[in-house]
Amino acid sequence: MNAAYHFALLFLRLTFSGMMLTHGIPKLLNLIQGDLEFGDPIGLGPTATLVLAVIGEAICPLLIILGIKTRIAAIPTIITMAIAAFLVHGSDPLARKELALLYLFGFIVIALLGSGRFSLVRK
Repeated sequence: MNAAYHFALLFLRLTFSGMMLTHGIPKLLNLIQGDLEFGDPIGLGPTATLVLAVIGEAICPLLIILGIKTRIAAIPTIITMAIAAFLVHGSDPLARKELALLYLFGFIVIALLGSGRFSLVRK
């Protein structure tokens, strides 16, 4: 693959994961501060759901930015966005679930393509 392909993968990882962090970091801070009030769309309880959301929206995007286990790290984020799009916003109009769907599709592409040449972990 040529350099443009690998730069495109880097750009995809940085933009999608960086934007996802704007959703995940506030949840991480709530978790750290003990504010455990959170929705429970899958019936695990608010605390467990918040922990899973933090993993999917903060921890895994950080790993993806760094290029560490990118394909595996994308899976929790994909699951989180699928739950957001189809369960949390399932009955909402498309305009309301659009952001979750865009993240979902972007992270599916990241999972399929991997990190590329520009990552901390060299293959």
